[in-house]
Amino acid sequence: MELFSLSVFALTIPAVIFAGISKGGFGSGVAFASASILALMLEPGVALGLMLPLLMLIDVTSLPAYWRKWDWPAARILLLGGVPGTVLGALFYAWADADTIRLIIGMVALSFVAWQFATARGLIRLGTRRAGPVTGLTGGLGLGFTSFVSHAGGPVAAVFLLGQGLAKTTYQATTVLVFWAVNLFKAGFYGGMGIFTRETLMMDLALAPFAVLGTWLGIKAHHYVSERVFFAITYVALTLTGLRLVWVALT
Repeated sequence: MELFSLSVFALTIPAVIFAGISKGGFGSGVAFASASILALMLEPGVALGLMLPLLMLIDVTSLPAYWRKWDWPAARILLLGGVPGTVLGALFYAWADADTIRLIIGMVALSFVAWQFATARGLIRLGTRRAGPVTGLTGGLGLGFTSFVSHAGGPVAAVFLLGQGLAKTTYQATTVLVFWAVNLFKAGFYGGMGIFTRETLMMDLALAPFAVLGTWLGIKAHHYVSERVFFAITYVALTLTGLRLVWVALT
């Protein structure tokens, strides 16, 4: 599909704004929905390559608002696991074909919605007991892997961070710091593996203002908007997107 077309812009602009709102104000957990939505129209590799520079821009834009408000011990242990997890993600991506990546992105989306449903129903309880270093390292490993192949490290990080019983702003600041570092690290692999292209980088320049706008809206929304409404809409979108990606991959 032609990347510079009205139909692609009609999809990418709201997706990028949404990613900025999510990462800027709601803990990065559902920002990966943007890449999932783009994968409905674009090849998965193109969607991933297009989104990463924008996610990195959102990270940099968000960082000053949460500077030194993070929990460094929690961030450090996630990053220790995130480095080998990113390497594993790169090895998997080099082996997998487009439909395998679609299947992974779709399954991650559906698994995230199922996990949220289970926690809401009390089937899974988080934050009642402080998660230990083994959980943190395992979470970091999963974070690095899923972040590389689907930009979906946020939900994995949430499992560990919610187990730390962090305050809302401390939690948000920790996710901003962790994903700024992880995205910077995996960008080197994306460049070396040809996931970035001239076309995706040119598209990123056109979409950059919308990423900054979304981040600004997210930072403001962090203090004023109900998380329940924001996430409810997101879960519906993720369910429909995940089902579609799995169907396309399998058929």
